Amino acid sequence: MSDWGIFLATYLAATVEWVEAFTIVLAVSLTIGWGRAAGAAASALAVLAVMTVATGGVLQMGLQMQWLQFVIGVFLLLFGVRWLAKAVARSAGLKALHDEQAEFDETRHRLESGDRHAAWLIAFKGVLLEGLEVWLIVVALGVKSSHSLLATTAALAALAMVAVLGLVARAPLRRVPENAIKFGVGAMIVSFGTFWTLEALGGAAAWPLGDWSLPLLVAFYLVGGLAVAAVLRQRRAQEALS
Repeated sequence: MSDWGIFLATYLAATVEWVEAFTIVLAVSLTIGWGRAAGAAASALAVLAVMTVATGGVLQMGLQMQWLQFVIGVFLLLFGVRWLAKAVARSAGLKALHDEQAEFDETRHRLESGDRHAAWLIAFKGVLLEGLEVWLIVVALGVKSSHSLLATTAALAALAMVAVLGLVARAPLRRVPENAIKFGVGAMIVSFGTFWTLEALGGAAAWPLGDWSLPLLVAFYLVGGLAVAAVLRQRRAQEALS
């Protein structure tokens, strides 16, 4: 497994989730101030850090077990297919693009009728829930490839980048091409899942090209997803004209 492949997949996936988490924290900060909002975010990140260390340590003890590789592969398949399906639906116009400004406004509206304690909890839960997806990716990609530190570093780098850009802009990061990122990352994660699942079932013989099969899988899922999106978009246009 390429170091860059692990780093890039984790970094891009984490970027999308951290942008959504930052949007929530920013909206909360306008009610309870940056100090308390940042404290809520830090508390959630601390929980995620403990989970990452604990889970990674437990799974590393059974790293060579074939069933573990199969479970991780199936998980990545399910997770990646969900991301890729959403990206295809949005690209085809069947699902609205994610709007960070709308989420920001909705969070502020929810806070108008709540108290300061509830606002703190909203920031905490927002960062925790978005961070859980990052945690799952870090654990799955890091443990299976023996690159837990690399995957964790990628997630932290994405967090630092989003925090710095967000604090400078003090606005939702609407320019992040979320759907394009989800398209690419979805294809990568499905590819990892396919590779590891079949490898667990059939051994090294399942992939004669070894790790070189991964770029081919990514290209296959990416081109296939774009083709499906194009067909659905064309069909939708035809139905609108009829």
